[in-house]
Amino acid sequence: MSLLRIDKLRKAHGARVLFDLDAFALDAGRAYVLTGINGAGKSTLLRVLAGLEAGDASGVAWQGQATAWSPYPPALRAAIVYVHQHPVMFASSVAANIGYGLRARGVPRAQAAQAVAQAMAWAGVEHLRGSDPARLSGGEVQRVALARAWVLRPSLLLLDEPTANLDGAAREQVISLIPALTAAGGTVVMACHDRDLIGMPGVQRLKLRDGKLETK
Repeated sequence: MSLLRIDKLRKAHGARVLFDLDAFALDAGRAYVLTGINGAGKSTLLRVLAGLEAGDASGVAWQGQATAWSPYPPALRAAIVYVHQHPVMFASSVAANIGYGLRARGVPRAQAAQAVAQAMAWAGVEHLRGSDPARLSGGEVQRVALARAWVLRPSLLLLDEPTANLDGAAREQVISLIPALTAAGGTVVMACHDRDLIGMPGVQRLKLRDGKLETK
C-alpha cells in the first residue's frame, strides 16, 4: 500500500540543484535506508519530507489521496516525525522530554503519562525517567529521542544518522529498536552510512547521487 508519493520533488539552493526527483514513493509499513556521499542532500530530503524546509513538487498523494504540498498539509505534519542526528533534549527530565509532543497536541495528562510509560518501556529507558537529560550518554539520548518520536505513533518516521558517533553497545541498542517501528505498521526512512542498518533484512536501499534517487 502506498503511503506517500510525490511527483517532481525538487530542492535548489540558488543555482545549485540539490535533488530533482521525477517520482518519490514510500510504501506503508516498510523500512528504507537513504544513502549517498556527504553533501548529497540526504538530510535536506528528510527535512523537506517533514515540512521543515521548503521544496517544490507538482503532485502529492498521502495514503492514496491527493493533497496540497504548499502550505505543508496539517495531516502530514501530524503523521510525519523527524529525528535529528543530534537530538535536542529539554532541561527537564527524560519523562518530560518523551511526553513533550503529547502535551503540545493537548493529550490529557493521564493518557499522556500512560503513553510515556509505554514508550520508555519500548526504548528500554525506564531507569532514566527522572534523570537530567544533560547527563545522558549518546546512546541514551538517541533512545530517548526515538521514544519521543515513537510515542506520537507516526505513520512516517524520518531518522537522520540514528547510529552516528555511537559506540558498539549503544549502536546495537538503537538498531534493535528499528524492526519494532515497522512491525507496528509504520514506515521508517533512515539516512545513514551504517552497514548494519543498510544490510538489515527487508530494508529497501535508496541512494541519492547527482540529484537523482537510485533503488538498490
